[in-house]
Amino acid sequence: MRVRLSKSFSFEAAHYLPCFPDGHKCRRMHGHSFRVEVVVEGEMDPARGYLVDYGDIKKAISPVHDALDHRCLNEIAGLENPTAELLARWIWDRLKPTLPLLAEVVVCETCTSRCEYRGA
Repeated sequence: MRVRLSKSFSFEAAHYLPCFPDGHKCRRMHGHSFRVEVVVEGEMDPARGYLVDYGDIKKAISPVHDALDHRCLNEIAGLENPTAELLARWIWDRLKPTLPLLAEVVVCETCTSRCEYRGA
């Protein structure tokens, strides 16, 4: 039986997007209440009755959350231009080694704006 599980986390952070033209609102420092959804996918082991322990997903997310929460994203190595797209890939790169069944990372910057990343 093939299943997809998701675990969400949120963090508060500031950023500015140097890739935008002068005068654009996103070029100025501003903050978001980010919400991230981490999705794993695979064949469930019928003997166990589950794919991955949600607690294991939470453990994998914890250091990523700590690295991002209440930070200026531009000051984090690899996030000098912290668009939602690049942030999703940055999170993926940190989770994939401990979550081999990682299938998708969704970054919601606002209630109406999100980026879905499914790996390279």
